[in-house]
Amino acid sequence: MGQKNTKNKSKKKKIIKEQETNTTIEDQLQYASENTEKLVKILVLGCGESGKTTFIKQLRILHTNGFVNSDRELYHKNIRLNIILHIKILLKACSDFGWELQEENKKIVKTVLLKMPNQESSLTPKTGKQIKQVWADSALKTAYENRYKFQLPDSANYYLDGIDRIADSNYVPTDRDILNCRVPTTGVNEIQFKFGDIPWNVIDVGGQRSERRKWIHQFDDVTLIIYVVATSEYNQQLFEDESVNRMQESLTLFTKTANNEYFREKKLYYEGGNDLDEAKKFIKKKFIEVGQNGQRNIFAHYTCATDTRNIEKVFDAVNVSILENTLKIGGYI
Repeated sequence: MGQKNTKNKSKKKKIIKEQETNTTIEDQLQYASENTEKLVKILVLGCGESGKTTFIKQLRILHTNGFVNSDRELYHKNIRLNIILHIKILLKACSDFGWELQEENKKIVKTVLLKMPNQESSLTPKTGKQIKQVWADSALKTAYENRYKFQLPDSANYYLDGIDRIADSNYVPTDRDILNCRVPTTGVNEIQFKFGDIPWNVIDVGGQRSERRKWIHQFDDVTLIIYVVATSEYNQQLFEDESVNRMQESLTLFTKTANNEYFREKKLYYEGGNDLDEAKKFIKKKFIEVGQNGQRNIFAHYTCATDTRNIEKVFDAVNVSILENTLKIGGYI
């Protein structure tokens, strides 16, 4: 009989504990629902060509209707123009560094490619085949392998490998094509959407030196900052000043951003690209050291900006961070 009473008491305690836990969770959820900011404002910062705009494009794919026909028409022009510029950059590098093309390809370069106007209409199925032939030349492969010595967008290899498809008269850009398209950000670009019941406003400001003065106007009421760094730029020079290493420029800019009076209590997300483990750890450590303080945390994610699933994980982590911060303010965690 006594054993039965003990079991009943133990069962009752377990039920009471579960009820208390459920009540606590419900209280937390209710508090979070009532106190999460009415508008989540995220500022995406970083140097030029770091991948900020690609991150914004990914959010558009994930949380809006994606790219409509008018967008694809616009990118159709930019992608084709990108290819023409990429092949000319590679050819100039071959000339500058003395990488000799095959005689047959030299003729194509001299009579066709170097005379092509820098406009998307220059890329036709015929010129596409000529570009493909020249791109296969070992001299251009050497130039591409040494691209850290000159300014060449990361997407060059992707587009030139797909030249047959892109030069086709019926070509329509895919989402991946659009994600790889490099168009310098000028001014301020915003994307607005709802995630759950909460409106989000994600702002991308141009990262070139001439654009950074516009950042100050976006600092008010920022919920969180995502700072994007391209780890592939560790051995590349700045477009605006080739005496400056891109990674050093990014670190310097991050230091100023992290210690700006507007951001001392804001959470910072550092987003780096794919690289070898030791290099990733080293770069992460450098950024954490200059940005950490007692009032906020920095969260680092290694991502590939053109990988939609990967970016979705980062965005989910950002959302969890905002929720945790709300609960912390309320004393729940």
